[in-house]
Order: sequence, then C-alpha cells, then structure tokens
Amino acid sequence: MLKVKIVNKSQWPDPFYATEASAGMDLRADIPEPIIIKPLERVLVPTGIFIELPVGYEAQIRPRSGLATKKGITVINSPGTVDADFRGELRTSLVNLSNEPFELVPGERIAQMVVSKHERVEWEDVEVLSETDRGAGGWGSTGNK
Repeated sequence: MLKVKIVNKSQWPDPFYATEASAGMDLRADIPEPIIIKPLERVLVPTGIFIELPVGYEAQIRPRSGLATKKGITVINSPGTVDADFRGELRTSLVNLSNEPFELVPGERIAQMVVSKHERVEWEDVEVLSETDRGAGGWGSTGNK
C-alpha cells in the first residue's frame, strides 16, 4: 500500500475507496453554500484537500460517471493531473454540459481521484521509426469492431 501525506482543511472526511476494488476516491466540494452552475458554465471548485505524492506518482482527477451521465457535470480538463511536486489545494474544474442549471451543494462528490505510478522518458532521436501493420493510421483506422 502506497503511503501519501494529506492535509484535509475541509469539513468532510479524507477521500476513501468506496469498495475493495475501487480505483478512484471521491473528492467533495468544500464550499460554504450551494453554487448554481449554469449550462456551459465552468467553475473551479475547491476541495480543501492538499497532498504530497511521492516522486514517480501522479493523481488524476476524473469525472464521476453518475454525475456526468445524470446531470451533465464533468471535469473539463479530464483527466486533470496533479504532479508530485504540487502542494496547493486540489481544485476541480467542472463544466455543466446539460441544458439545465445545476445546484452544487457543500460536500457533494464532484470528481474522483486515481493515484498512478508513471514513467519518465528519455528521448532517443532516430531518423526512422519501426514499421507496424497500422502505420500512421489515426482515429477509426482499425475499424469499427
């Protein structure tokens, strides 16, 4: 189990895994009163959470599927990346993609956070890349099935 330092200045519990097999932990809106998010409006929502990730790890901030599907509320820069050297408050960029205003209430679960290990690359300049069956084919080039 990876140990990550956390400072929680919100009134809500630390993020936690809802089930044994959950990959993400919900983040909550740390706001003093409800906020109305109008259709197509973007808001930056504080969580009151500060973390210290070990070098070689990142936290990805992703939409909550239920909130996105049922209400049209999603993370606009999905996934947002929190780097290991960031020490500020985790805040979530939300957008309302529905046609209806959305009332965001204090403590509402607004996004999920997944902590992942990542690799750093060292570029190797070459003149030619290896050949593959796909080649330079882009979106849709592998078919519909």
